[in-house]
Amino acid sequence: MCYVSYAQRNFVLTEGYIIFLFTTIFATDLFEILKQTGLVARGVLALLLMFSVISWAMIFQKLGVFGRIRRQSDQFLRIFRATRGVANPQALATAGSPFSTVYAAGYRELQSQVGGSTANPHPPKLKSLQAVTVSMQLAAADEVRRVEKGMSWLATTGSVTPFIGLFGTVWGIIDAFSGLGSAGAASLRAVAPGIAEALVTTAAGLAAAIPAVIFYNQFLQNIRDLAQRLDTFALEVSAQIEKAFN
Repeated sequence: MCYVSYAQRNFVLTEGYIIFLFTTIFATDLFEILKQTGLVARGVLALLLMFSVISWAMIFQKLGVFGRIRRQSDQFLRIFRATRGVANPQALATAGSPFSTVYAAGYRELQSQVGGSTANPHPPKLKSLQAVTVSMQLAAADEVRRVEKGMSWLATTGSVTPFIGLFGTVWGIIDAFSGLGSAGAASLRAVAPGIAEALVTTAAGLAAAIPAVIFYNQFLQNIRDLAQRLDTFALEVSAQIEKAFN
């Protein structure tokens, strides 16, 4: 039993050492390759780094926005559906939720039609329910547009950076074969370092593009879900208003 335990610990230590060794070698080789890259390749890598940094900043910002919207919206809907009739928006709290903005837009239109007498036990007839619904739909569209800000950058990063990296690779290969022709040495050993340097830009382009595409698709689905829920909520509020004022 002691031998098995000792063997397991020894295996874990050996595995950790191997991983550390390969990581160190990879980082060293990559650093050496980057030191040998030309001016064009370095410019391409700097451009890809800029795309990647801005994209990750946008990704973290959007993750925070959607998480906050989810929490505030769930709280607002829970309070709204527990409230009877058409309540004042200030009584529902959670002012940061898109649902609260949509509801406030419909409530303002409602007050403009009934003269702010929503608390009257015999309120006047509603002039136009469609106007209230349109006001909420316009507010919902504004909220969706607000959430969509920055999505174009992720789409651009996902579609453009692979081609930027490919440009750096093609340029590096051309430079490598040009140097091979000048040296007059027709061997793979002579051209391999230049090709390896060139392929780094393709890897960098893919490293910038893949996260942008993944999170763009996820955020796009979140935006579609939000738009659908806001439209459904506008219809729900319209139904409540119609029951209360007709």
